[in-house]
Amino acid sequence: MLLTASPLHALPPSFSREQFREALGMFATGVTIVTARSGDGSFFGLTANSFNSVSLTPPLVLWSLARSAASMAAFRAGSHYAINILSADQQDLAQQFAARDGDRFAGVEFALGSGEAPLLHGAAASFECFNRSRYDEGDHVIFVGEVERCTHRPGASPLLFHGGKFYAEHPL
Repeated sequence: MLLTASPLHALPPSFSREQFREALGMFATGVTIVTARSGDGSFFGLTANSFNSVSLTPPLVLWSLARSAASMAAFRAGSHYAINILSADQQDLAQQFAARDGDRFAGVEFALGSGEAPLLHGAAASFECFNRSRYDEGDHVIFVGEVERCTHRPGASPLLFHGGKFYAEHPL
């Protein structure tokens, strides 16, 4: 059997950016809000569905953020952040933290975690993370967090995102 050498680079995409986004949207995900507190004491956060587990030992998770995001400098510089997995009844909160303008924390109930990052009341789960490492890839930065604490609400139903829409009811 003749083996051929692997190419040294990926082939150029055969699809548009929009087609890529639409295809990615077919993967149903949970919805998170990543929160932190800056050195000056202000709070910041954003809605993200780019969350994944990495390792059980040590406990590591990852998420990604567009390089162009207004909060990029703060997330790069901060030592801690929290990843709050939203429950099915928190769609309004997801939209509030996805908005480009306004006070994202207006009317939001939270407690401060050990790293001073806001833990959102009513979340299905929360991960308090040390900002362990960052990787620049494409137009995003991948953040790897070492989980220092985590909590969850047994039986909580998660908020899902698929095809550009939120889903709160989950058929069996």
